[in-house]
Amino acid sequence: MKTPETCHCDTQRRSFIKTAGLLGLGAASATLLPAQRAEAVLFGKKEYKISKTRLAMGTYVSMTAIHPSKDEAENAFGLAFAEIDRLNKLLSRYDADSPIHQLNTNGSLQNAPQEILELVARSLYYHSQTGGAFDITVKPLIDLYKDNFAAKQRPSEQEIQAALSNVGTEHLRFSGGHIAFSKPEMGITLDGIAKGYIVDRASDILARNGISNHLINAGGDIRTNGSAAKGKPWTIAVQDPAKNKEYPDVITMMSGAIATSGNYEVYYDNEKMFHHIIDSRSGYSPELSASVTVQAPTVMDADALSTSVFVMQPVAGVNFINSQYGSECFVVESSGATHHSQGWKAG
Repeated sequence: MKTPETCHCDTQRRSFIKTAGLLGLGAASATLLPAQRAEAVLFGKKEYKISKTRLAMGTYVSMTAIHPSKDEAENAFGLAFAEIDRLNKLLSRYDADSPIHQLNTNGSLQNAPQEILELVARSLYYHSQTGGAFDITVKPLIDLYKDNFAAKQRPSEQEIQAALSNVGTEHLRFSGGHIAFSKPEMGITLDGIAKGYIVDRASDILARNGISNHLINAGGDIRTNGSAAKGKPWTIAVQDPAKNKEYPDVITMMSGAIATSGNYEVYYDNEKMFHHIIDSRSGYSPELSASVTVQAPTVMDADALSTSVFVMQPVAGVNFINSQYGSECFVVESSGATHHSQGWKAG
């Protein structure tokens, strides 16, 4: 954080994630990151800014609270991080014991946990709303990219088309608490929505434990509640995709949610033509946008919408957000041009 009440929409983690070669829940190695940090700063006689940062979900997760008691805030942080760990284990596609891994391995999941049912249902809703721009069945393509570039080769058109044949929500059976695939090589990834969902749940934990003024930043997925120090709004800077130490825009907000998707986060080739965001309709990564930042009622929604708008053409994505109640967006094109929705307000 640049100041006690400022948060950036992206952490300085690009090189770490690129080294890991993966994006997603539970994909990181703790040995590549520094130990967790905690601090408390006094503002006046009855207000502390308490913060804690640690590794979770393959990125840095920072929690900041404005509260009169350091002990109460730190206790709530512990409960919130415990919830993050629980949900991460449940929703990770990398953990062999997780239901998502079992679904991807066996092709079916009986009596799925409620959290997974909620996320799959919301994912299918956004798939419908976005005309297929948001698609959790894109895992075969992600695996193809990752495996090929790990072997230092570009996937062929034939390989991409073969992976595409195993992609599509029409092949996903979802009813009565059960989830199943109609094709044996299918798989799902909740990477585009689960981190936001987990941040929302962690925020709920903090609020329920009396920490009404707080900010959570999970690698660019941000939830704010209440106010920053001295009753001021939280100030959030949109990360520059070109890394020129400039911010394309800055916004202020009280309670709300924001998420950023960008081609600078995880990419497989130096030209950034192949990265972790893939259009399941074409089999290729979108090239027109460099980053998309979305404000929405929840981080789960902002997460899914930022991915969706990134897949769309920039102007089409902005027009889509204009039709979504309670949501706004700011788009930086690969060329450097910017677009924003009608209600987007700079700080």
